[in-house]
Amino acid sequence: HVQLVESGGGSVQAGGSLSVSCTVSRRTYSTYCMGWFRRTPSLEREGVALLDVSGHDDYADSVKGRFIISIDSANNTLYLQMNTLKPEDTATYYCAADSSYSDSWYEYTWIGQGTQVTVS
Repeated sequence: HVQLVESGGGSVQAGGSLSVSCTVSRRTYSTYCMGWFRRTPSLEREGVALLDVSGHDDYADSVKGRFIISIDSANNTLYLQMNTLKPEDTATYYCAADSSYSDSWYEYTWIGQGTQVTVS
């Protein structure tokens, strides 16, 4: 069983930056595929940034060039650095882990409780 705890959400003005983090209860690096997903106020779910076990990252077109996913393997912590934020980035952000790579929220076995990001 893997526990994921997100933190770092908050409110920011458009154009600003925010970082969210996800502490994982078990070793993550080279073990699990990790990802950040978000659920918008209209309840749409979108894959934002993904990281496979080899360290390859991938991003949704809507955030490419603005968001960066990274991992601190020593501390089992996943990060999402969000720059040049837009009002449409407003959502609840969730981190997820699974032994297999997928861009679908529904394929991930473990998902955190989420952290709210509001851009005005």
